[in-house]
Amino acid sequence: MKRLLFLLPLLVLFSCGQESKLPNIVILYADDMGYGDLSIQNPQAKLSTPHLDKLASEGIRFTDGHSSSGICTPSRFALLTGQYHWRRFHGIVGPFGPSKFVDSDYTLPELLKDHGYVTACIGKWHLGWDWDALKKPDAEAKPVSDTDQRKAFSTDDFDWSKSIPDGPLAHGFDYYFGDGTINLPPYTFVENDRVVDIPSEAFDLRGMRTKEGSWEFRPGPMAKDWDPYQVLPTLKVKALEWLDKQDGDAPFFLYFPFPSPHAPIIPNDEFDGKTQAGPYGDFVYQTDFVAGEILKKLDDKGVTDNTLVIFSADNGPEHYAYPRIQSFNHYSMGHLRGLKRDIYEGGHRVPFIIKWPGKISPGQVSDVLFHQVDIFRTIAGMLDSKSPDHQNHLPDTIAIDGINQLPYLMGETKDALRTQAVHNTFANGFVMRQGDWVLIDRNTGYHTRVPDWYRSSHGYEIDAEKTGGELFNLAIDPAQRDDCYGENPDLVSELKRMLESEKVRRRN
Repeated sequence: MKRLLFLLPLLVLFSCGQESKLPNIVILYADDMGYGDLSIQNPQAKLSTPHLDKLASEGIRFTDGHSSSGICTPSRFALLTGQYHWRRFHGIVGPFGPSKFVDSDYTLPELLKDHGYVTACIGKWHLGWDWDALKKPDAEAKPVSDTDQRKAFSTDDFDWSKSIPDGPLAHGFDYYFGDGTINLPPYTFVENDRVVDIPSEAFDLRGMRTKEGSWEFRPGPMAKDWDPYQVLPTLKVKALEWLDKQDGDAPFFLYFPFPSPHAPIIPNDEFDGKTQAGPYGDFVYQTDFVAGEILKKLDDKGVTDNTLVIFSADNGPEHYAYPRIQSFNHYSMGHLRGLKRDIYEGGHRVPFIIKWPGKISPGQVSDVLFHQVDIFRTIAGMLDSKSPDHQNHLPDTIAIDGINQLPYLMGETKDALRTQAVHNTFANGFVMRQGDWVLIDRNTGYHTRVPDWYRSSHGYEIDAEKTGGELFNLAIDPAQRDDCYGENPDLVSELKRMLESEKVRRRN
């Protein structure tokens, strides 16, 4: 554990008096849930999210809230470190991939543990482990079969009796339970740093079917009778059990990264037909239901009034969102342009709700810019809320890209505290946001293929000749249809300069 000396005054501060009791913290983090999949902010949605809508009515909902990336792993890294992912990497952790953390990283759960919190991550990790510590000397990924040339490790390549280093427990969590990543091997649950059931056979779902789209699974070792349909229900049970064990002697932090509504789209049977958006809509509805069960447990334990709850998502919806428009007239991206992987708004502008009873006025809808890298420093400021500036006095090397948004949340200022942000998915494309202006520093903000019918019916030109980049004013063009790049050369130059400066910036 990387203990920091600046925490000592805070530990003294919060050791006295009920009035200074630290709040519990719950982060609910959906996977591939689009801006338009939260029904309270999409009047035309063909699905409902009653529990999340209620959460929004009890706190503040940000209509301009963003993840760090248009894909999974980078956004999770940014959330837990307060640092843009692109300063370190761009892609996801693949099958049996190593940890994205280094020894010098100081994570949000480490900060909270240093303040006496009990911490747990229950759900999708997708930030890597040191699987090499379990590999046998002759382990080698080989083609799956003569007809499937994808390479995969076999169950015999690992010593499954060993603990798995460099996972959640190595980075601030007291407890972990999850499947790692639902569509990557090994297909088994992991509890703390060990597999629950040994992956004894090669991946084979024996005729099971998804309810929409494809499995999206990579080949690899699987536990006997592994059932993807039981992942989300099992995570729900484990989260409720863990919450039941919290006795009030110490504040708790629960990070619950959902595996849903990420593909495979597999709502349980009792949720079939709950929406008019097909199986995906039903999966979103089940995601909302699980969030509601966790929130209800907080009520049952009588801790809701002293619990900060944050709900958001890691990126926009998967490519199945386009055919979903044709089939069900449901827009998972809402009014925004782009999907998962894209650097248009639909790739990284996500649902974003914060509730803190008695501290954040309920029923607010805000259009200020809020980024997930801000969560770290905002919580740090909350831990030192007795100080005049609400600062946790973090070293400049910690959460280097975050801004403490607590003064805005507490209503002490109406001004936006963040005015710029850098968005990115892959190494060959960045976005520079300054105020209402957005520069796409790439020929196009698309990475996911867009059907021609969607482009033509929604006013997006097909322009393969475009060079240099794109420029949009989100205040008047949130759907990013009117490219102003050629009309504003001075602004483009200034935004490019700001982007290059930001890429090399470090807090002093």
